Amino acid sequence: MKNEQIKRGSFEMASAMLISGTIGWFVLMSGQAVLDVVFWRCAIGALTLLLICGLMGFLKPQLLSWNKFFWAVISGVAIVGNWLLLFAAYSRASIGIATAVYNTQPFMLVGLGALFLGERITLDKVAWLSLAFLGMLAITQQHGAAPAYGAGAYLVGVALALGAAFLYAVAAIVVKKLTGMPPHLIALIQVCAGILLLAPFAQVSALPSQPPVAWLTLLALGVVHTGLMYVLLYGAIQKLPTSITGALSFIYPVVAILVDWIAFGHRLQWMQWLGVVVILFAAAAMRQGWGLRRRPALVP
Repeated sequence: MKNEQIKRGSFEMASAMLISGTIGWFVLMSGQAVLDVVFWRCAIGALTLLLICGLMGFLKPQLLSWNKFFWAVISGVAIVGNWLLLFAAYSRASIGIATAVYNTQPFMLVGLGALFLGERITLDKVAWLSLAFLGMLAITQQHGAAPAYGAGAYLVGVALALGAAFLYAVAAIVVKKLTGMPPHLIALIQVCAGILLLAPFAQVSALPSQPPVAWLTLLALGVVHTGLMYVLLYGAIQKLPTSITGALSFIYPVVAILVDWIAFGHRLQWMQWLGVVVILFAAAAMRQGWGLRRRPALVP
């Protein structure tokens, strides 16, 4: 039974990461302004998650206190800011580079955990953070080699992806205050917060005049990349050990880099490849808890 559960959880996690890896393509193919894309993702995602929460029995008053509602809204503001920055980075630094830089988020989370939760930073974590920083340096040194990027915008894209990673880490820290609350309900509150936050600025009336591809891509971002992806991701997290979840999460950046190459012809230069590999390796080491020194075996 446990093997069957791990097999199902692995399938759900892999599917969620495959979906996540294609999000950049849908964002760019929509042809819409980043703010409008995020607004419609929140709006369509909210309807999808409302239906999911209703079917799963999560729309109960006893599951939500005012204190938890407040922190869920704060996490939603951080998540929406994270989407805005990451989506803006795609057209500047490319989907592949933006996604690789975005995977520095575990290091942001460690720093915030030490600052606000009193969590200890070990020597191993400092070493992996230093390695990831070297990977960042390798990526930023190659900004003049890719003519497909906007002129002078490459480093701005890298900075935006770093900002997105930081806001994701902020959201993750805040969500720690919501233990016992169904994650699907948290996601619903987050996207509803996004609707209220972005509604005054979104060009809602402009969408009816857009071509069908814009409607279809925005619909996919809301239903598939928000509703379905959250269900698969949270279902997998409940079934899998942390080590397997961390390992499968790296399907996301690999798929994003492949999509960027196949769909848009963005071929990474050797220095960029080096930086990407170093960042992903350091992030994997952090998530898996790898140590630099071999620990002595315990004698029974």
